[in-house]
Amino acid sequence: MRLHLSGTLKYVRVLALVVLFSLGAVLGAGLAVITAPRLLQRPLVPVPQSAVPLTPPAGQPVQFTDSSPVVTIARQVGPTVVGVAAMTGRSFTVEGAIKQGSGVIFDGANGYIVTNNHVIAGAGRVTVSLDHERVYPATVIGVDERSDLAVLQVKGVNLPQARLGDSSAVQVGETVVAIGNPLGREFARSVTVGVISALNREVTVPGPRGVEITLRTLQTDAPINPGNSGGALVNLKGEVIGINSVKIAASGVEGMGFAIPINDVRPIIDQILTRGYVTHPFLGVYNLQDITPEMARWYNIPEGVYIGGIFNDGPAAKAGLQVGDVIVAVDNNKVTSYSDIQGQVNKKSPGDKVTLTAVRLNGRKQLDFTVTLGELPSK
Repeated sequence: MRLHLSGTLKYVRVLALVVLFSLGAVLGAGLAVITAPRLLQRPLVPVPQSAVPLTPPAGQPVQFTDSSPVVTIARQVGPTVVGVAAMTGRSFTVEGAIKQGSGVIFDGANGYIVTNNHVIAGAGRVTVSLDHERVYPATVIGVDERSDLAVLQVKGVNLPQARLGDSSAVQVGETVVAIGNPLGREFARSVTVGVISALNREVTVPGPRGVEITLRTLQTDAPINPGNSGGALVNLKGEVIGINSVKIAASGVEGMGFAIPINDVRPIIDQILTRGYVTHPFLGVYNLQDITPEMARWYNIPEGVYIGGIFNDGPAAKAGLQVGDVIVAVDNNKVTSYSDIQGQVNKKSPGDKVTLTAVRLNGRKQLDFTVTLGELPSK
């Protein structure tokens, strides 16, 4: 009897322990369900500002408040895009005309605006319009024909300022917004949307004095029309990544617009503001002809760039290059076109050295020449 009772007591104790553990598990789970969301909703302890050294970029970042980022970009970046009117000729009745374009305020405190050089080239007077009421006379601070850029200044108050981005981070297929004044002030701050179609497109356009210039550009299908030149190409962060420049307007061609990358614009702006003009490296060769693979095979000559002329006492002449040499590499980078040479040389500054590898057709010798770059003459 005692053994049976003792066994019964043990059984009861085990059962009580099981019930107790089960009840604890249920209560613990319930407590977790109740308290976990509250813990998750608690804000994280902020990092002290002194521990996060940040350099604020120029311009105000876009504060997105709408479901569509384009709406916010139009509202907040749009005011930094201005209309530019350039009056050419002796008067509006005698061989006179008004060219319309756009510009971007990149320094609101000092009233500095960047636009295309072709918008204001040959102008006797330039005005900038922020809207229909605020129109300011503009001073041309400096221009650069080779990059098709110019810097203007207006004396305004409380001017907005664009935030410049990083065009090296742009990707093909990225959505972009073009803002400008197509056809003039009547269509001020028109907004169009597209994508980046290609990077590093080289576009050759006529310069203001009839000399062709080659621009390295971002290609976009965001509609760009006459008057958009000098306006902003903006990413979805609200940052200006390019200055709209040209459009292919041939019959049957649609959606091929081009913008100068903002990383190429920055050093031009800096030079204009610091010295009033822009220096470009000068190699001292001209009448260059690309030797295509077909030509190379046909004439049994190396593929590269044929030198048709050399400036006397120029950098190339002083280094020993001759008419008839074929440049095949610049700083050990193979070149097959003038644009390849230009791309390598433009990374340098006047006074820098560059190594040209050329084949001298008379004797078929490959030689290296160290050229000290000069400064491109302004005229």
